[in-house]
Amino acid sequence: MGGDVTLIRGRPLTDTVDHAYAAAVEAPVRAVWTAGACPLDAEGNTAAVGDYAGRAHQVVRNLVTALDGAGAGLGDVVRTTVYVATAEQAHLVEVWNAVREYMGEHDAPGTPLGVTVLGYDDQLVEVEAVAVTS
Repeated sequence: MGGDVTLIRGRPLTDTVDHAYAAAVEAPVRAVWTAGACPLDAEGNTAAVGDYAGRAHQVVRNLVTALDGAGAGLGDVVRTTVYVATAEQAHLVEVWNAVREYMGEHDAPGTPLGVTVLGYDDQLVEVEAVAVTS
């Protein structure tokens, strides 16, 4: 990890949350804030229409591309916000799990949020990230 990210885990808060609660970064670093990555394919069409997990996979692939363009990677991420157009917790969990597949052991803190609507036709998922590199 470029920015020497330290993930702060559950204890003493709780052992039931299986990802980091916070991330700390030693300065000096270079910070990268991404716009919300959307589930658009190379032709600008919404990928995996009607499939929450399928869209999440496209979103993360697009996020990886954006981070790469900024000289960062998923291992440099210190925070995510995962937006899901749903009122159902099961959809939030499905998307959260799909996004976390890409994070592997680097379970940076993040917040999944259920929202009413997102910006593109048929869009159900969007992910923002903050990353640091040295």
